[in-house]
Amino acid sequence: MYFQALDDKSECIGVYTGGKLHFDQIPDGLERTWKYTGSIEGNNIQYAWIWSGGLSLQEACPENLQGKLEKSVRKMNAFYKSFKIAKLDFSQHCLFDLIPHDALLEFCDIKNKITEYIFEEMSPTSNYTFLSRVESMLYDIRMRGLNLDHSDCKKLFTSTNSRIGLQKILEGSDQIHYNIFGTVTGRLTTFPGSFPILTMKKDFRQIIKPHNDWFVSLDYNGAEARTVLALLGEEQPPEDVHNWNIDNIFDLDSFEKPITRDQAKTLFFGWLYNPDSTIFQKNIYDRERLIKENYKDGHVQTVFDRNIPVVERKAFNYLIQSTTSDLVLDRALALNKFLKKTDSFISHVVHDELVIDLKDSDRHLLPEMKAVFAKNRLATYEVNVQAGKDYFNLQELKI
Repeated sequence: MYFQALDDKSECIGVYTGGKLHFDQIPDGLERTWKYTGSIEGNNIQYAWIWSGGLSLQEACPENLQGKLEKSVRKMNAFYKSFKIAKLDFSQHCLFDLIPHDALLEFCDIKNKITEYIFEEMSPTSNYTFLSRVESMLYDIRMRGLNLDHSDCKKLFTSTNSRIGLQKILEGSDQIHYNIFGTVTGRLTTFPGSFPILTMKKDFRQIIKPHNDWFVSLDYNGAEARTVLALLGEEQPPEDVHNWNIDNIFDLDSFEKPITRDQAKTLFFGWLYNPDSTIFQKNIYDRERLIKENYKDGHVQTVFDRNIPVVERKAFNYLIQSTTSDLVLDRALALNKFLKKTDSFISHVVHDELVIDLKDSDRHLLPEMKAVFAKNRLATYEVNVQAGKDYFNLQELKI
């Protein structure tokens, strides 16, 4: 049965199905809808947005419904605009209590028809199940919201530019609204209006405090380099991978001066992003082999069933970036499951870093958390662990 949730907040229960709005008794057999929502969820529900590979309603809409959709969207946008003018806090209200029911009926009927069209006319993305699980986890992160506190960050307000930037952030949303389709490789971005966790200045991270007692950051050491080695079947260095490259990969005689770790890291990424770089041409970092094995007919195929269209020049970069991103998300799913039995939870994901909001009583579980994150689908990676009372002031932990 096709249906649409009337709000995405878990406490706002209401659905459209069969031409009617339902609030008190939710019908059984709800199976297909447009997008994941915490208000109506279940293992058997399928989501057209993920099925379609992230198309918007407008992009997915068949031609015969375009006019009706545009008219209905304009009407809904007018309601939202009026609510913003009235300074209504959407987190404190159910949308179906604010929007006239005849407008909801019209919009949900069109949305239902677009949803049906997607399932009838399109095949699901090859990684549909994985993305559905990720979307559910990211929804929980979004709805929990961040704990923002700038009371001990007075120094940040002494600069005019910093003050303006911080005020803009503090006046915005405290929720991180991740977009799983924001990049072709699958690396997360955020939707407009989201808390800017991926783009904010690093020193602004001081305002992000844990809901519990600590932030614990888990971050793969040299993630991309380790992914290259793992895909090639090579053993993982039991030390910092960039220092290992200095000792085992680089021809040090070709450098006028000894190279530092930072220089080695820069050289590696220069090679990763530049297909013309030959600095690793004659060693175990075999780019040509990985392109041959994973790039066919203009597409990169990853171990996570992503089939990414890309020109050959960018194929290797896309392969490594996409695989590494999905490894982190896969471990986030595993840790999210692990943490269900605790008072701790995943606070946010920033590229290759996973941040846990840790209850002090769960500290004894940190070695297990690290082990879950370290052992991924390809290999066991070295993990950097840091902890602190805010997201900026993190100190290394030896675990």
